[in-house]
Amino acid sequence: MTADQSQPGVLPDHAIYAMAARGEILSDLPFAETQVQPASLDLRLGHVAYRVRASFLSGDGRTVADRLEEFTMHEVDLSKGAVLEKGCVYVVPLMESLALPPGITAVANAKSSTGRLDLLTRAITDNGVEFDRIAEGYTGPLYAEICPRSFSVLVRPGMRLNQIRFRSGQAVLSDTELRARHADAPLVSGKAVIDDGLGFSVDLRPGKGNLVGYRAKPHTGVIDLDLIGHYDPAEFWEKIETDEGRIILDPGAFYILVSQEAVTIPPDCAAEMAPYLAMVGEFRVHYAGFFDPGFGYGPAGGAGARGVLEVRCHEAPFVLEHGQVVGRLVYERMAALPEVLYGSDLASNYQGQGLKLSKHFKM
Repeated sequence: MTADQSQPGVLPDHAIYAMAARGEILSDLPFAETQVQPASLDLRLGHVAYRVRASFLSGDGRTVADRLEEFTMHEVDLSKGAVLEKGCVYVVPLMESLALPPGITAVANAKSSTGRLDLLTRAITDNGVEFDRIAEGYTGPLYAEICPRSFSVLVRPGMRLNQIRFRSGQAVLSDTELRARHADAPLVSGKAVIDDGLGFSVDLRPGKGNLVGYRAKPHTGVIDLDLIGHYDPAEFWEKIETDEGRIILDPGAFYILVSQEAVTIPPDCAAEMAPYLAMVGEFRVHYAGFFDPGFGYGPAGGAGARGVLEVRCHEAPFVLEHGQVVGRLVYERMAALPEVLYGSDLASNYQGQGLKLSKHFKM
């Protein structure tokens, strides 16, 4: 089964396999199990990391290799595992590279577990003038820029910190289309706030207890990204509790919160989390923003799933109130239905989720 790439939309799993078969996606090794997701491809770390002085884009007419000669401080061999230290910036060549055909663009994003560790991970390319955006017809290598913000992490070759989504044309659903879909089959629990996408708000009045989130502790040990369900949350996170329906965000601190709404991504759609207008407050919500077809979808094991919010406050302390709109989901049509939905026949860690830390912690 192959997708008709003349059909606009996000390319599904079987189209990604077809791209690889045609040499449009190249890889040092065959795809690993579950590397191809319903609407995206996980990208794997290579064998070396370059510690660089600062984050950079290659720029028009320049390669990442050119810039690495300017900015590299030292190389780190990842083959036996190595620690990427908090507060440092690294560039890692990825195992995958691209030879995109005409009409196909790509966008990258951090995986959910990466974002929940405050691990800033962005894709960069040769001739790149934007992070995470890959132009039509791009042919060349892919790199991950990695900056651990809250925790130092132990990484190895083959680990998957970010993912890539391929598009044929543009197929973003308009607000009118979103309203019609929501009226036919609800996309979100409660009232739908539809304005340039589907808005979602923060939940600071939980139904049980007063736990509303977690704040990263400033001085912790290393997290081995291969260890699942291993770490005691109390060693890395401070619980945020309130009976008032509001919290004060501290500048520079990193928080895990949860949306008030449960959202659903139908099988013929994919979605991406986008930050809300900066006018609502000086903070950033989300570091990992892809929602695959089937997320929160009943037949795929979900009954709506709430969005976990990765929040960092900026210049000044900020009062965040229960129900405040903090972000939006932008829905896109799929170019074809995926063969496998999120939560169905996949190791889908966050189907039906509520407030939840990354999969590395005991919960």
